[in-house]
Amino acid sequence: MKPKQIVIISGKGGTGKTVLAAAFTTLAQNRVTADCDVDAANLHLLLKPRIRATYLLRCGTTAWINPEICIGCATCVDICRFGAAQGHGSIDSIACEGCGFCKWVCPAGAIEMKEQVSGDWYVSESRFGRFVHGRLGIAEENSGKMVDAIRQRAVEEAGKSRTEWIIVDGSPGIGCPVIASLTGSDYALVVTEPTRAGIHDADRVMSVAKNFKIPVGVIVNKYDLNPEMTLEIEKFCTSRGVQMLGKIKFHESVVTAMIEGKTVLEYSDQTLRNEIVDIWNRIQSAVTQQSEKINQL
Repeated sequence: MKPKQIVIISGKGGTGKTVLAAAFTTLAQNRVTADCDVDAANLHLLLKPRIRATYLLRCGTTAWINPEICIGCATCVDICRFGAAQGHGSIDSIACEGCGFCKWVCPAGAIEMKEQVSGDWYVSESRFGRFVHGRLGIAEENSGKMVDAIRQRAVEEAGKSRTEWIIVDGSPGIGCPVIASLTGSDYALVVTEPTRAGIHDADRVMSVAKNFKIPVGVIVNKYDLNPEMTLEIEKFCTSRGVQMLGKIKFHESVVTAMIEGKTVLEYSDQTLRNEIVDIWNRIQSAVTQQSEKINQL
């Protein structure tokens, strides 16, 4: 059985994407969870996983000067357009882009390009089952490659345990990690908020998902704070042929749950639980219908 991959994304940060990812992880009976928001990973704060295995993400290179060979000619300083070469055998590893030009021009052959460790990623066990997540290093790039590694491992773990669902907490925005999160997914769930910026950002990320021919559904979080704008979002989704999966009211209990490090379904009131359960049921129905359409082709 091939697991169904649901990726939860948003056009901007702070819309409640991770809160809902944790809630759906709570509801799904047979699942592997993946946190692909590696630039600011925080799903582990709610799932409290026990790390079983740690892996290094090795990608890209950084210049290194051998002080025993360096003749102090400062050629590297003159040609480095990023200001990484500091002279006196010193390279600023954060400023270095790994282009290798300094190595090419060094008359003494004192510069080497060394493989860069960009961060760590983990296979863990939480109270809700297997959890794959990562942490990109400070000022490091290649977040898309880490997302790809996490998602591939999540698929492998799902295959081992015959898991039905893979719940992916994606990155905000429309950049490389979002594209890496979306690729190969069965359904994209866009979480937005009832503001003018919310419509704009949701439109951008929906366009990215549709470019990969991934079905999209929308949730409006804290909709009661601006009912007029929520209505406008609903009309916008209808005009774009995007399914409106549900609306969630603002609940103070969500804040309390976050402070206590719990998912909202472990803490919150029955009204919020019913809203989220109804949305999860619609998601399951939408993904199942999509799978049936594909099988009929």
